[in-house]
Amino acid sequence: MCNPAGAVAERDMLEVQDIFLIYGDEYRKNHKLPANVLQAMSAIEKCRTQALGGHADVCGDCGHVRVSYNSCRNRHCPKCQTLARERWVDGQKNNLLNVRYFHVVLTIPDTLNTIAFQNQDVVYNILFKAASETLSELCHDRKYLGADIGFTAVLHTWGQNLMHHPHLHCIVPGGGIDETGKWINSRKKFFIPVKVLSRKFRGKFLYFLKKAFLNEKLNFFGEQSYLQDKNRFNDFLSKHYEKEWVVYCKPPFKDASCVVEYLGRYTHRVAISNSRILSIDNGRVRFKWRDYKDNSKWKVMDLSADEFIRRFLIHILPAGFMKIRHYGLLGNRNRKTKILICKQLTNTAILLHDRLSTDALIMKVIGIDINRCPYCGSINIFRRNLSKAPPCTLKIS
Repeated sequence: MCNPAGAVAERDMLEVQDIFLIYGDEYRKNHKLPANVLQAMSAIEKCRTQALGGHADVCGDCGHVRVSYNSCRNRHCPKCQTLARERWVDGQKNNLLNVRYFHVVLTIPDTLNTIAFQNQDVVYNILFKAASETLSELCHDRKYLGADIGFTAVLHTWGQNLMHHPHLHCIVPGGGIDETGKWINSRKKFFIPVKVLSRKFRGKFLYFLKKAFLNEKLNFFGEQSYLQDKNRFNDFLSKHYEKEWVVYCKPPFKDASCVVEYLGRYTHRVAISNSRILSIDNGRVRFKWRDYKDNSKWKVMDLSADEFIRRFLIHILPAGFMKIRHYGLLGNRNRKTKILICKQLTNTAILLHDRLSTDALIMKVIGIDINRCPYCGSINIFRRNLSKAPPCTLKIS
């Protein structure tokens, strides 16, 4: 393995990987971590290093060798999301309709965050269920739209400061199909009043949370242990019916072509991008963050490496958990048929879209043709798989 400190010094951009390589072993010694978290840490540490092997692109004309290490492909790895995002975005372009789209954000109160963290699989699923039923039922009401809709929901669990902040980003087409099979367009502004949306979502979420409690699906630890008592749990829940929950709708997109690219920012985002990390020094990590409570000003957060790692790891999702879900007309069952009908009803052009190859996606992302030699320009490139990866002193493409 490479010297971690030396690896940091050799690169211009600091990375989450560097923090794990330098301080990860000590963190693992001091904290008992579940298997999915340990797996994610290990994957991020090994990503694009000799530990995962790689391949060598060799120019048949000038002999130049370009070594590339394999990616870990873990969905929590900051380095692996760019290409995954572009591949997902490219695959979604066939699902766009010629209608306006809305971006709705639904958030639970921070007083529920600890319960959510201690019961991630259960509570995150409740968040999706409450949101999907809220949007579907209100849109079906003739007072607001009177139609069946489709939408995509994406789970985020963090805020800019890396604290636990579960919320859903929902992209909703502005319209749906009514009982007669006709397409109904929404009004220009979002067609459900925010207060109505918020209170319906609040009721749904708390109902499902109470149901999970009664079915003994919730666990409580530490300072939350008192909630194991039924009466105290009910008292705790009652207080949340009195609060106004944060639900808001961002301005609608200018046109459908912006939607998927915009959604791509959210689907494959991880808790923090490498570009936000400013320094790693003397057991401290400094990174920039946007303070939305202070006019969205950029600020600098200074944390111990231990606390930085703790905050990053609380956003590792349970194994197999689906963070992107499609509902209604965009649901996976008979999806192609339903989207085709929606396109016909909305006068959306039906185009054949061939998915981009990996080489084409890389060209789009970084502007480099990996099939062309960077030295002589030849396209006479052949690839050698490296079962035993070369040492880390070799240049990585």
